[in-house]
Formats: sequence, C-alpha cells, structure tokens
Amino acid sequence: MKITVLTLFPEMFDSFLNSSIIKRAIAKGVVSFNFVNIRDFTLDKNHRVDTPPIGGGAGLIMKAQPIIDALNSVKNENSTTIIFSPRGKTYNQKEAERYKNENKDLILICGHYEGIDERVNKYVDELVSIGDYILTGGEIAAVTLIDSITRLIDGAISKESIEEESFTNDLLEYPQYTEPYDYNGDKVPQILYSGNHEAIDKYRKKESLRLTRIYRKDLFDKYNLTKLDKKLLKEIDENDEEPDWYKSAINKGKKFMK
Repeated sequence: MKITVLTLFPEMFDSFLNSSIIKRAIAKGVVSFNFVNIRDFTLDKNHRVDTPPIGGGAGLIMKAQPIIDALNSVKNENSTTIIFSPRGKTYNQKEAERYKNENKDLILICGHYEGIDERVNKYVDELVSIGDYILTGGEIAAVTLIDSITRLIDGAISKESIEEESFTNDLLEYPQYTEPYDYNGDKVPQILYSGNHEAIDKYRKKESLRLTRIYRKDLFDKYNLTKLDKKLLKEIDENDEEPDWYKSAINKGKKFMK
C-alpha cells in the first residue's frame, strides 16, 4: 500500500515513520509513504497558502488552488482521497480494516489554520472524522489513520497479535498479565497457569464481555450474544467467579506455579 500525505508540515511525520511498527513495515516493503508539501504548489508570489475568509470572520482559511493542484499531482485511478472533516463518518476499527482490505493507495489531505476552502471537498472521495474535538491540523488525524491501517497490513506485525485486540471482535480485549504472579498482593488469575487453552479462552471471553458491558455499553448493546456468551454473563451476574469449568481446569491442568 502507498500512502500519500498532503500537508504544510511534512517534518511532523519524521519521528513517527522512524520508530516501532511503522519503521519495520517500511523496511519490509509492505507500505510506502510520499509526503507532498502543499506550499510547493501555491501560485501566490509570496508563497502564501492561506487567506482571511471572504465575508469576514476569525482566522485564516487554506486556499483551494494549492491543495487541488497538489492533489492532482498524485491522484490516480487506484487511489482514495480522504480529507479530515467534522462532517465525516467517525473513524473506527472497521473503517481501518476496510481501507486495508480495499488495498488502494490512500491520499490524506491535512487541513490547518481555521479551515479549508469549501470547494476542495468536491475533489475528494471521503470525509473522515476521528472524533468530536478540535485539533490544530490534520496531521495528527493522519498519523492515527496511518498507524491503525499499517498495523493491519499483512507482514507489518504477526497475524496473532491483531486477532483478539479490542474492537476487532466488537468487544474490548480481555486483561493481560505478566510476571510476577503476586505483586503487592494483587495476583494473576490461576486459570492462566492451567495449560488448558479451551478454559483460558473461555475465561478471556468472559472477561471481554464483563469489561465491554462496564466500560463500553454502546459496543455491548450492538454485540450479538452467543449461547456461550449468555452462559458466561449469567455466571458474572450470579457472582460465580470460579464455576465448575474454572475449578476443573485448575485441578486437572498443569501444576500451578507461584
């Protein structure tokens, strides 16, 4: 996948591209980036890309001409052009997966200042919002999309690492633990030491259901419960923290190691 970013501040992406998963994905050739400085396309003799809004108002508005000319220099038949806007559909994990699965080049337009000339919207394919808050510019929103999409591309990270993450299955991820077993009296659940992977999976599903219902009721209400889910929720509601399957897994599993 090739991702092109139209921005006034390409230097904002330097450290991001040279660290962690993104750096490795670039090295493996699973994703490539192109950063286009919108200012390079302005026809203004003073190299300005912004101007006060017609009709008056606060702040400065980015001009249509340099943005559209910059876009036309990189747009192709296999590209999807995105502009970040409060009018856009709220971005989520399913949208990240859609962009990854479409396997098209992405062109991200980063606004700045008080806004962008309205006429630019006619030249883009999609409007995207990453949330109901105000940012100084679209660069941070672009980083959000780049990171969330790149990590899904085959070869960027191991497939197992993304199979059971929060939002992937419409539930929050289950709790994760590390050694030591006992830290200040707070102990790792014994089931995780049992060696019984079926029981561990059941425990983790139960905890995902529990956490999602507590912290993200909106997700929980949309989730289609299976027969097993309903049984696990009943155990939660009845405060049955160690049902028979849990006790059996510990008793019959590997020797519990503190």
